[in-house]
Amino acid sequence: MFYETDARPAHLLPHDPFKAIVAPRPIGWISAVDRAGRVNLSPYSFFNAVGSRPPLVMFSSEGMKDAASFVAETMEFVCNLATWDLRDAMNATSAPLPRGTSEFGIAGLTPAPCRLVKAPRVKEAPVALECKAIEVKALVDLAGRPMGSHMVIGQVVGVHIDEAMIRDGRFDLTLARPIARCGYKDYAVVTELFQMERPPGG
Repeated sequence: MFYETDARPAHLLPHDPFKAIVAPRPIGWISAVDRAGRVNLSPYSFFNAVGSRPPLVMFSSEGMKDAASFVAETMEFVCNLATWDLRDAMNATSAPLPRGTSEFGIAGLTPAPCRLVKAPRVKEAPVALECKAIEVKALVDLAGRPMGSHMVIGQVVGVHIDEAMIRDGRFDLTLARPIARCGYKDYAVVTELFQMERPPGG
């Protein structure tokens, strides 16, 4: 099968498979604060690391949602690790709430202070990355038309890790059990890993 993206065969694919194909994707559970001190906590399925020297992460907001707009104001945010144990709380923070209403209380989560940014982190999350934004970019399509989406790129300036998740000097994903977005209503959880050695000289 082949189709151009604006001519998907709806009789075979009534649901767009794109998000399921580019999967699993880490969940960017973003906490941010605006200039007035209002807090937002939202999950973003368009999220990933984009560099390691220095460590960079990005998330993209389809529409200028609260977390993205708060970051545009303060240029700071936190990426909290969404895990199996926190799956229901993470999902609760995706609910559309009035601007300025904190999702922490709605989801029964505890805001904890960060060291280098003003936004709070999720205390219950085993990992939190304190970030300072280096770019908030409005995205356009091939024709140069605004898409209504905004990409935020942040530099990680501080890392919180629950030491219970460290084994033999490494962060153990199987202990943290992070969840990932897989398209449609589907998610995945990391419970096992396998290893491969890179070819020599790589």
